[in-house]
Amino acid sequence: MFVDRLTESIKKCGNPSVAGLDPKLGYIPSGIKEKAFREYGTGFAGAAEAILEFNKRLIDALCDVVPAVKPQLAYYEMYGAEGIRAFAETCRYARARGMIVIADGKRNDIGSTAQAYSAAYLGKTDIEGTVFSAFDTDALTVNPYLGIDGVKPFIDECAASGRGIFVLVKTSNRSSGQIQDLVTQDGRHVYEKVAELVDEWSDAAVGRSGYSSIGAVVGATYPEQARVLRKIMKKSYFLVPGYGAQGGTAQDAACAFNDDGLGAIVNASRSIMCAWQSEAWSGKYGEGGFDQAARDEAIRMREDLRQALEARK
Repeated sequence: MFVDRLTESIKKCGNPSVAGLDPKLGYIPSGIKEKAFREYGTGFAGAAEAILEFNKRLIDALCDVVPAVKPQLAYYEMYGAEGIRAFAETCRYARARGMIVIADGKRNDIGSTAQAYSAAYLGKTDIEGTVFSAFDTDALTVNPYLGIDGVKPFIDECAASGRGIFVLVKTSNRSSGQIQDLVTQDGRHVYEKVAELVDEWSDAAVGRSGYSSIGAVVGATYPEQARVLRKIMKKSYFLVPGYGAQGGTAQDAACAFNDDGLGAIVNASRSIMCAWQSEAWSGKYGEGGFDQAARDEAIRMREDLRQALEARK
């Protein structure tokens, strides 16, 4: 089951973090881009090859330090079919290197359309009696705002295939409160009501770890809300965005964890991918050592989280 594999990977690495693979061409060293454009042209194919080379080197540098990667689909879709190919190959490569893959697509719809999304990212597609996996991913982010009609196909697939989902509950963006912080007739915030639903849904996929593969997205930028949500969703793993570039700290992220030091995995994207461009690491490595800079930043983040979790005890 997804949540058990995730928990085991976190324990093995001693690191409750996930590296977001959200590549822009501006994040990629010029040598990689020039080679890709020279061989494949200055178009979608060249861009996709540059992204793929960048991702593979990051994965190689991180796979024994970081238990999971989270490719955000928008950064691949913007390069059309070639970008989707780069996404699929990135997922396959990361899993081959032993990493958990969380597809960040925030998918939702109803009925057969939701089932199709679920088949694409969590299950299999039947073609004339033979089944195929479209994408080699372990989990998917899901938007709950169409209600149970838009979530149940994903829940059912988690139970059937052992994959996982992270349902958007309290997101890290500044404007999240426009909807998520609204107060309902019974005096609860919308994010609390969604959390109650996630807690109910989580019973469908509880693993031997005691956690569920039905998880929640809870931003590090809202630590007070995270404390409230941790009490509501005791069985759910939290995917915690907002650390680093968005302003969330390790102390903020620590609010998403249970007392056992588990129950959450903290995402960092730009701070790891672009470490080679940062003041901390650029002078040491330059663009040729972007992968080593990413590794060093991931290790620094690991220690930052460890210290924050120790301080809670």
